Amino acid sequence: MELFFLGLLLVLMVAALGSGFPVAFALPGAAILTIMLAGVSGYVFAGDAAAYFFTGSPWQWLSAGVTNLRSVYWVVERDTLIAVPLFIFMGIMLQKSKIAVDLLVTMAKLFGPIPGGLGISVVFVGALLAATTGIVGATVVAMGLISLPAMMRNKYSTPLATGTIAASGTLGQIIPPSIVLIILADQLASATDQAGSLRKALYKQATGELSMPSIFDVGSTSAGEMFLGALVPGLVLVALYMVYILVFAMIKPEVAPAVSRGRAFDFKFMQDVLMALVPPLALIFLVLGAIITGVATVNQAGAIGAAGALIMAGYRLTDEAKNRYSPAILAIASVLVLAFVVNNFTMNIKLIKTDQDLLGILIGVAASLALAASLIWSGIRVYRIENTLHEVMIDTAKTTSLVFVILMGAAILTSAFRAFGGEELVRDFLFSLPGGFWTKFIVVMGVIFILGFFLDFIEISVVVVPIVAPILLADPSANITAVWLGVMIGLNIQTSFLTPPFGFALFYLRGVAPATVKTIQMYKGVIPFIGLQLLALVVVANFPAMVNYLPNRVTLTSSTAPPPLNPQLQYCIGRYVFGELESNGDEIRAAIASASKLDVSYLPKKQQTSIRKALDSAMSVFDRRDDVFQAEAAISSATPAYRPLHSKVRSIEKDILKITQKLKATTTEIDNRTSKGQELGNLVALAADLKAQRLQLESGIPENWKVENDRFNKLMNTEKLSRRKYQRTTDQAYEVFAELISTISATDRLAGLGDDIEQLGDKIKGLEAKQASKVIGTTSRLFNSIKGTAAIRKELSRARKALRGKKAKLEKVQKSLQKAIEAYQQDLKWRQRARTELLPGLQEYDVAIRYSIGLRLQPALPKEQALIVASCNSIPRDISLNF
Repeated sequence: MELFFLGLLLVLMVAALGSGFPVAFALPGAAILTIMLAGVSGYVFAGDAAAYFFTGSPWQWLSAGVTNLRSVYWVVERDTLIAVPLFIFMGIMLQKSKIAVDLLVTMAKLFGPIPGGLGISVVFVGALLAATTGIVGATVVAMGLISLPAMMRNKYSTPLATGTIAASGTLGQIIPPSIVLIILADQLASATDQAGSLRKALYKQATGELSMPSIFDVGSTSAGEMFLGALVPGLVLVALYMVYILVFAMIKPEVAPAVSRGRAFDFKFMQDVLMALVPPLALIFLVLGAIITGVATVNQAGAIGAAGALIMAGYRLTDEAKNRYSPAILAIASVLVLAFVVNNFTMNIKLIKTDQDLLGILIGVAASLALAASLIWSGIRVYRIENTLHEVMIDTAKTTSLVFVILMGAAILTSAFRAFGGEELVRDFLFSLPGGFWTKFIVVMGVIFILGFFLDFIEISVVVVPIVAPILLADPSANITAVWLGVMIGLNIQTSFLTPPFGFALFYLRGVAPATVKTIQMYKGVIPFIGLQLLALVVVANFPAMVNYLPNRVTLTSSTAPPPLNPQLQYCIGRYVFGELESNGDEIRAAIASASKLDVSYLPKKQQTSIRKALDSAMSVFDRRDDVFQAEAAISSATPAYRPLHSKVRSIEKDILKITQKLKATTTEIDNRTSKGQELGNLVALAADLKAQRLQLESGIPENWKVENDRFNKLMNTEKLSRRKYQRTTDQAYEVFAELISTISATDRLAGLGDDIEQLGDKIKGLEAKQASKVIGTTSRLFNSIKGTAAIRKELSRARKALRGKKAKLEKVQKSLQKAIEAYQQDLKWRQRARTELLPGLQEYDVAIRYSIGLRLQPALPKEQALIVASCNSIPRDISLNF
């Protein structure tokens, strides 16, 4: 019966959407009706309202969708969707301020004289508007009203003209900042949690181990990472559009002839171009630059964009020639002053210590007030001119409400889909497909593409993604990132605006196109661009680094970058260091040999022993690296024969697990029944049949599986052990020298504490035990930040202990203080000598091995190494043989 109600859910949803019922109410309405019908039917015919649900009760599934937007649990900290109204406001404000009109007219004159120039200008402006507004309807309508008549007047092919305008208008769905990407980021953040649980269950099932190594975790994503990941694919799509138009125009000049710009290419013309181009470009750099550099989160960048759009509208809409640009100039000056004070003053009020610090705070406050004044000034202008601000706020509220109501409705629909086992059905279907991950991925992409003919991007994002994304992300064979999957889905969803019969871009263009433009011509015009979008999908699928590199780069070069010891970085850091050992091995060996000749005889015995062991470890790094190479080569040699066997057995084991779960449920139902009859007999027969099926599947496991599996696991364990030994050896080789350099470098600080410790005995004379202990403790803490002073602090601690109790042991106190002074003097003596004789050699050795043998122990990856590791981490690795 679960399948019946699942089918009823889909029929009701399709019927509601097909009848023109609002999407925001069609989705939750179909879900609520189906859940209520299933609950009532179960209560009437089976005596249990939950009888016809896959799991749970109707009340649980109704509340699951209502109480949260993501159908799982409400997470207060997840604030991704706050950016939605901010970017919507920015887009509508720029559209109302006629920025698009200025861009289209100016760019058409700039590109017109080249073949296909008007078409290229439309694509260029579409890309700029996508990066500033992201509102498809507004962009298509604006270009349809301005560019389409000009293209038709200059004898452009109607299909090419309409196709170019419709396709360019949809660029806002993939070029950041994009509402689609924000919604996808929110959905994928939830999907990665589910995918992580699925992968852990898969690892436990395959290995029997309760915990999965963190290197196999499914990484989450954010709107900022989605923006970064979509940037390059979006630009690639723009380039494909432009190249297509240019080549088509060169092959058939009559379909896209060159157009005279109608005026001289002089200084005044370039001034007009710059005035039209610079403001939106500046806003793009502000919004995306703030995200890329880590200055602002996506929500903060949305606020920056909204403020920038308001200021741009303030000077664009006004007719005042005298003070037209005053608010914008004031805002720019305020931002520059703020940037200056932030970089040159301490801007934390709690840390004010000098008059200069106070001056920086005062300048910052003044600049902030000036910026606020420019925003208020611009807002008043926009409000007074044709009531624009009021209209923008109303449209923003309507669009935002639409998005959030659809999100809520989709959450309820997804809950209902899961309630009737739809998610399990989809998972079983995808897992049953031959060909592994890529077959599943192609099927999912195909389904999304077909749904794009009938559904809007929001419905696809919030209904389909939560169901299929966890399955694709959990697959260890491709080990894809959530960012890559989100961008691929975003590119695919973009086609939904162009695909007949319900392509919204076509509707928008049809509404403003003249009657002479036939609808069939518009359909013909978008077909090549749909093909280009699919080509972009293929390109991004084959080159995942196009998506993954920028997020990785920003993460690894930011001030909050993970340290090189992070488990997720170890593979790529290892690859880099192996390359360094190979290319610079002779220099590194020479540096080790040179360090071995350094005179360390006057150092403490413990230091001497540690240095000898560290140098031995440094020389053995090359052998440990060779051990890793040999282990990897053994795995590579065994993989081709083992992989088919592994895939076959794991597939059989999945089927066995499904049957075992069904058998367990059937057995439980048999045990819980009190009556006997035909139905009970059917259950017993079903249990017997399931046992027979399980035995048959178990007999299908090849006899050599256990032997081959144990042999391959032994190779994997050998590789893990050799890599662990290599990492431990590199750490031992570098850590001792790094600490010794830090210890010797602190010689002056240690010397500066001479009076404190040598006069400590005099300071505590005549003091009570408690006060004396406090004075000793204060002196001891002075040594805490200086490496290599453990012996001094140990004696001071003994002195404090001797002061405890009813009667202080003053003789023991003085003895411990004297030992502390002696330890201090001995430490200072060898450090002062080492600073002159040993430190230069140690620093030279450190420079030679710091970014090879010692890379793992650096506080952060240097930029050069971070970029290499980011590039390496951008290419997914197959980890399926670990499962």
